[in-house]
Amino acid sequence: MYQNKISLTPQDILDKDFKIDTRGYRLKEVDQFLDIVIGDYEQFLEIINNLEKEKADLLTEIMNLKQELRNSKLSVEVASNNSSRSEVTNVDVIRRLSQLEKMVYGSKNNANDNEDTNENKESN
Repeated sequence: MYQNKISLTPQDILDKDFKIDTRGYRLKEVDQFLDIVIGDYEQFLEIINNLEKEKADLLTEIMNLKQELRNSKLSVEVASNNSSRSEVTNVDVIRRLSQLEKMVYGSKNNANDNEDTNENKESN
């Protein structure tokens, strides 16, 4: 990914041989090589800074997603608790309604049965 931006490998630096003049190494050659090394270091620092920034952004995103996940789990838990409570409440309401219907319709049926019984007695 970053191979095109970096000119030297550690092995290139290790294997570098400078030509020797009467006073020592050729200064121009050494300066050119050091300029390449400096350029690579600048690229490394830029890459490191970019990666650190990306890492910080990703860590922030991870923290936000974890918080969303916790909130979602909490919402699901609350919803499941509420739904189970409402099911019990709904069952209780249905039972009560059923008992009321039995009382109301049961008394009408008993009244109708009594009227039918009375009519049968009168007709006999």
